[in-house]
Amino acid sequence: MASIVLKRTQQKVTKSRCADTVYNAIKAGYRLLDGAGDYGNEKEAGEGVRRAIADGLVKREDLFITSKARNLIKHVGLYVLSGSLFYSYGTLSMPMIMSVKQITKMQLDLWGIDYFDLFLVHFPIALKYVDPSHRYPPEWFGDDGKVYTQNTPMHETWGAMEELVDEKLTKNIGLSNCQGSLILDVLRYAKYEPQVLQVELHPYLTQEALVKLCKTFSIAVTAYSSFGPQSYVELGIDKGAPSLLKHNVTSVAAKTHEKTEAQVLLRWATQRGIAVIPKSNDLGRLSANLDCNSFDLSESELAALSALNINLRLNDPADIDGRLAIFA
Repeated sequence: MASIVLKRTQQKVTKSRCADTVYNAIKAGYRLLDGAGDYGNEKEAGEGVRRAIADGLVKREDLFITSKARNLIKHVGLYVLSGSLFYSYGTLSMPMIMSVKQITKMQLDLWGIDYFDLFLVHFPIALKYVDPSHRYPPEWFGDDGKVYTQNTPMHETWGAMEELVDEKLTKNIGLSNCQGSLILDVLRYAKYEPQVLQVELHPYLTQEALVKLCKTFSIAVTAYSSFGPQSYVELGIDKGAPSLLKHNVTSVAAKTHEKTEAQVLLRWATQRGIAVIPKSNDLGRLSANLDCNSFDLSESELAALSALNINLRLNDPADIDGRLAIFA
């Protein structure tokens, strides 16, 4: 299924362009849209979807819409009032603390749809609750610029995800930015097993053992940041890594197949059974990325790209706060 990611960070799909980008992507043939509460553009993405449906380009059931919530907190929350932090303990019955179900419904309302096709735990990190009326998306920091963690175990978060399936707010649930030990933990108690794992994956970070584990348990893998450092240059966190789009291995394969370097990098993933969610504001690149499955790389080309692996992780919460070293 052709897909596009609506990521607000990295190479941004900005609010001002998001509706048009979504509409044009659907018109070009994309059917999977990957968003998240964190991206802050769900309302604009929904406008693009509604326009496409109104113009008869697609029906809702033709689309596969993914969203994410980073922290689903069932029992303990934090909200901000007059610049002070107040902790509340209980069952989220207090009016200032929104339940998981309420937050998910809010995200659906922003999209203007009744259900998600897939809903992911964005990061296996519990941060203190921030009331959406105060700040949405909540982002990583409190008002004072500090990170506030929350002691919510994954089994509670996964239970909350399963309730969303029972309430028909999402058809499928999954994980993102999780390693093998945590996946195995979830599988021990899951009523509904994770259907998808979305992770950073590119020739500089091949994650072969993780991909093999997911295939063993029939968990589909979706790769983000397929172009490696390119997505992080504008943020100044590309870690000085040479561009994969300009690497000789990529360029030679592109010349051989008369394709773009981006198409080669995408095909490196899809040919190995990994889904991709490339992002672009440019209609020409949208169309080119969609054509990434019209050729096959040779076994030697696949191996040469995989051999570029240096375990370079570009999206690591540990860079924000050492307590968030989920990939340690």
